[in-house]
Amino acid sequence: MTTAQIGIIISIFAYLVVMLMVGFVSSKATNDVKDFYLGGRKLGPFVTAMSAEASDMSSYLLMGLPGLAYFSGIADAGWTAIGLIVGTYLNWLFTAKRLRNYTEKLDAITIPDYFKKRFRDKNNIILCIGALFILVFFIPYTASGFSACGKLFSSLFGVNYQLAMIVSAVIIVGYTTTGGFLAASKTDFIQSIIMTLALIFVLSYGVINAGGFGGVIENAGALPGFLNLSATHNNTTGAADPYGIFNKITMFCWGLGYFGMPHILLRFMAVRKADELILSRRIASVWVLFSLCIAVFLGVVGRAMTQSGTLISLIDPADTTSSSLAETLIVVLADQISQNGFFYAIIAGLVLAGILASTMSTADSQLIAASSSVSENIIQETLGIKLSEVSAMIAARATLICVAIFGIIIAWNPNSSVFGIVSFAWAGFGAVFGPIMILSLYWKRTNKYGAIAGMISGGAMVFIWKYLVKPMGGFWNLYELAPAFLVAIIFIVVVSLLTSEPEKEIQNEFDQVAKM
Repeated sequence: MTTAQIGIIISIFAYLVVMLMVGFVSSKATNDVKDFYLGGRKLGPFVTAMSAEASDMSSYLLMGLPGLAYFSGIADAGWTAIGLIVGTYLNWLFTAKRLRNYTEKLDAITIPDYFKKRFRDKNNIILCIGALFILVFFIPYTASGFSACGKLFSSLFGVNYQLAMIVSAVIIVGYTTTGGFLAASKTDFIQSIIMTLALIFVLSYGVINAGGFGGVIENAGALPGFLNLSATHNNTTGAADPYGIFNKITMFCWGLGYFGMPHILLRFMAVRKADELILSRRIASVWVLFSLCIAVFLGVVGRAMTQSGTLISLIDPADTTSSSLAETLIVVLADQISQNGFFYAIIAGLVLAGILASTMSTADSQLIAASSSVSENIIQETLGIKLSEVSAMIAARATLICVAIFGIIIAWNPNSSVFGIVSFAWAGFGAVFGPIMILSLYWKRTNKYGAIAGMISGGAMVFIWKYLVKPMGGFWNLYELAPAFLVAIIFIVVVSLLTSEPEKEIQNEFDQVAKM
């Protein structure tokens, strides 16, 4: 084992120990199921903001987005980032406070539980649909995190990809099952800081080695379409491919996904005071703008380094249509940094810990949300199996472990794309929960029939568009979130208007929350 590898291992080991310690300490404050799933609504504004965004910015922040920018230029990655920045702000502005007040009034601790109580769904149909969709889309989302960890250690140390992935999953499951939501939120806060430092350090190193800012622009600009928001660089032909208005719109529509992300919405529900969400919104918006811009530019810097000969090419000559190899950009840069001595190896280890942070901060939150859907929404409420507090905690933790196992199975293939997996799960959550979340908070006429129709149609359209419509190519080659989101809204509005209006009690409750 080299000196560089020893330094990296020391940093990563120290980071993992701290995460497990946070989980252990948080377990002292986790006394019942409400604490496990929502932290007793005790989060302060800083932890709320940073844990929400860290749980959002999964491995695609440090691997997926830079890899996409490295692979084809700033168009795909740039329009995605712009959509995410706008979506983040609007979600905090319009959803956070009203959802916090509504869920407190209804005493709801999960997203499906909120919909059930909001629409007085006594048959638990909405609850069951929501819980099942959370499982369907969270398992692949969690898999993307495990895949990132596997790629990290496999690239660095030449260890078996599957073994590295399993070990990483065990660590994540370890502190999450111990401390629950508080552990996930507190570790996410720490991880957001590590992610930021990792991005800044690697970007600075890359710019210096690419010949300064001018060198980066010159080298990247030599690739046709690479620095153009209306074109992409084609690695097969070496030419620029047009990037039309529909491509821009659909990638920008990534921002719509925020309105339906259970692991982010739970942070809104868990904040200590609704008024503190104003400060949280400002913190979150600034951090997202900062981190996403750096992530996209890191991909540009990496490609400029390749052009200048200071970094090996991360384009697979046998597969010039996939960005999977390019997603290891930050890992390769960290490995290069570590070769400059033991001190730099320690720094490189912290950078790699940032990758783990981006992965773990999302995976832990997803595991919590998926766990709550099964143990609370399906086992107890839908199936009517009453569990004691002790049994409910055991069921929650067992579910969490099962979801992790399924995630490992999905991520077993080392050639799976982190960005690709995340984009599908993101579309699923955005289309299933986003439209009904917005309308449930702002349209009094929405009823349970519209909610059911919207959730089913949105989820179904994600699959239909991705596997049946999108392969037709041309005009139809659009990201599935936008059409699925639109279809869900149409179904909610039409079905709600064609069926009976909500009961007076529900409408009065809506008015009360609107005034809060």
